[in-house]
Amino acid sequence: MEYTTLGRTGLKVGVAGLGCGGFSKLGQAAGKSEEESIGIIHRAMELGVNLIDTAPAYGTEGLVGRAINGMPRDELVISTKHYAEWEGRTYTTAEILEGLDNSLKQLGTDYIDIYHIHAFSLQCYERVRDEIVPALEKERAKGKIRFMAASEYSQVHHRHEALHRAFDDDFLDVVMVAYSLLNQNAEKYVFPLTQKLGVGTQIMFAVRTLFSRPGRLQTEINTLIEQGTLDPSTVDRHNPLGFLMHEEGASSVIDACYRYVRHEPGADVVLFGTGDLNHLETNLNSILKPPLPAADVQRLKQVFGHLEGVGLDGWHKTPDTPANPA
Repeated sequence: MEYTTLGRTGLKVGVAGLGCGGFSKLGQAAGKSEEESIGIIHRAMELGVNLIDTAPAYGTEGLVGRAINGMPRDELVISTKHYAEWEGRTYTTAEILEGLDNSLKQLGTDYIDIYHIHAFSLQCYERVRDEIVPALEKERAKGKIRFMAASEYSQVHHRHEALHRAFDDDFLDVVMVAYSLLNQNAEKYVFPLTQKLGVGTQIMFAVRTLFSRPGRLQTEINTLIEQGTLDPSTVDRHNPLGFLMHEEGASSVIDACYRYVRHEPGADVVLFGTGDLNHLETNLNSILKPPLPAADVQRLKQVFGHLEGVGLDGWHKTPDTPANPA
């Protein structure tokens, strides 16, 4: 494992972090036993992963709590979340504080290292800034939280608008941002500011069904061409990312996905999720590989760098689980 400093938090974290949500939810979405899911967490830690990201909405906080029971707490970085608003429901500050206490209970810990406002949006921005964050800061003073964070509502805010508001007010220590080789605009809208402010980044959506479900990428590329968003002369409709697979390049599309986001300045921790031990090791190996060849990276930026909002489907929006989740 390679380690980095997560912005101004000073936390030393592996460049690969275990995501416990997504389509897999540590294998729970595919019917794996709790013991198998806990085994995924343990194997990740054996391989040097020290940042684990979960949330009440994922249903995996309890599994993480069982997995880390008895582990040296100061060697782990635990990240979890609570919604301010979601799908028409507004959560009161009291409910969020109650959720924090429940997360502590589920995780079996006295403190949470990184506490996110989950799916942070412009719609609730002022309330988050003026009511929720001050209330959480009081809990932080009690030692329940170490650092304030937000996971963006990327399916709505394609240009990271809510994060920009928060950067102006500078109350976040860490952000979770959607970034992939077909959704590159964090390079323009997020990373210059996080590096300037010392805000740490957790990268989500590096791989989603866009890349892991057979045929999905080709369908998306053809749709973009038909919409006039993508120049057909620049891309192979049948094998859009085939140019990345060669002796000096990537071994697979998913390998390319992880390597692209891992080495961009401003990307601190790449989150990966899986319910399969073999996929866990394959994904981790990709994150730890060298950058893609410079010519391949340049072509990715030239062909796809202008795209926005591509491949940002969330597990709650897509009922079917991919055949080969990464």
